[in-house]
Amino acid sequence: MSRRPLPRALRAALPRTLRARLTAGLVVLLAAASLAVGLTTVLTLENFLVRRLDQQLTAVGGRFPASLEHGERPDDDNRPDTRGQSEYTFGARLKGDEATQAAVVRDDTDAHVPLTAADKRALTDVPVDGRGHGIRLSALGAYRVVAVNGDDGDVLITGLPLHSVEETVHRVELVEAVVFGSALAVTGVAGALWVRLSLRPLRRVTATAAGVARLPLASGEVAMPAPVPDTDPRTEVGQVGAALNRMLGHVGDALASRHASEERLRQFAADASHELRTPVANVRGHAELALRHPGPVPGQVRHALERIQAESERMSTLVDDLLLLARLDAGRPLARKPVDLTRLVLDATGDARAAGPDHRWTLELPEEPVTVTGDEHRLQQVVANLLANARTHTPSGTEVAVRLGVRIGQTGLTELTVADDGPGIPEALQAEVFERFARADPSRSRAAGNTGLGLAIVRAVVAAHGGTIEVASRPGRTVFRVVLPDARAAEPDPTIVTQA
Repeated sequence: MSRRPLPRALRAALPRTLRARLTAGLVVLLAAASLAVGLTTVLTLENFLVRRLDQQLTAVGGRFPASLEHGERPDDDNRPDTRGQSEYTFGARLKGDEATQAAVVRDDTDAHVPLTAADKRALTDVPVDGRGHGIRLSALGAYRVVAVNGDDGDVLITGLPLHSVEETVHRVELVEAVVFGSALAVTGVAGALWVRLSLRPLRRVTATAAGVARLPLASGEVAMPAPVPDTDPRTEVGQVGAALNRMLGHVGDALASRHASEERLRQFAADASHELRTPVANVRGHAELALRHPGPVPGQVRHALERIQAESERMSTLVDDLLLLARLDAGRPLARKPVDLTRLVLDATGDARAAGPDHRWTLELPEEPVTVTGDEHRLQQVVANLLANARTHTPSGTEVAVRLGVRIGQTGLTELTVADDGPGIPEALQAEVFERFARADPSRSRAAGNTGLGLAIVRAVVAAHGGTIEVASRPGRTVFRVVLPDARAAEPDPTIVTQA
């Protein structure tokens, strides 16, 4: 059986934090207990006072209403008997189903009480059993009455007002409301302080977990926070703290092992790239030397030498790219000097137009030169790689728009965008387009001489300069957007370099 969800308004009104819920629960329980005590007290007191009235009515009997029959022949000897009667004692005499006389004692005298039809029906409905019953008279209010049989075959009704009972009950209700309200207010404040004090160890656990959540765990060396001091296994918070400490220990060991593995891999890539540069250059040199031989060279041998030269050039480019990435991963500082980014973009676009004449190239530059602080050679490599990526992975006739300017709405930031109207990047590849050796079409990339490291180098160089790069792509529209701090901006965070 499925549970129906709570209404939205009720969910919004419910407290969300554990401290608020515990405090609210404490106050609600105390309010329920106070309400139960208050209701019990009021009902008990009211029943007690009503029973006292019933006892008084039983003791008085029907003497006062019996004396009302003399009111038909009033004189000094035939007046109603009000002796010993409490003030506002009511008396009525019923003959058959009709109330013949009705009076109330006031200052030791009797006063006639006018009865309405509703009052007469209420009086005739009172059972003649000698027990107290409550009625309401239009001229007097609420009364407690007792009906007994008279000597002349009539019914005598005697009543006492319930005003004193109601007044006493209302006073008790007011006192209970003030006392219980004050108790709830004091308990709410004291309970909130006590719950806050009791949950202090849990807040320490939460702060530690939040600190871990803010750590950049994706890559690089991670300094784990200090363990939680609350580890008493006899308490729930202590059990959570001990479990969190164990988890942090395992996570720290795993991150340290991963960092060590990454460092070994980076060092291996750097060493391998450095060691491969010489033999690759030798192979390339020997192939070029063999192709320059003045004597006749068989066609198949020449073709093989040309392929060796092409592949050695490609391998040399791959080794250089891997070595550059290894150096950037190691956090080696780049050159820091003013660079005219406008001139770099202008030259790179001219080179791309010459390399891809079958594409349509457009360039939008600001009126004033844009200057950034960084490594001119590496920034030139960023622009060239973005333009080469747009040229390589789009068909002939594609328009590639290059724009350089200040980021809209933000000062101190320079924005470079490279947009094309090609087929776009597959959605599954967009999340990893800046990863190393990421290719949508591996065979095509190799045929074009692409190493699959171009965009990875772009991201690493941009991050080393304190900037960001992002891509947005759909069929017919792909935009690479690079944001760099200009020459007036602060120096980039050096930790960004190790996370590239």
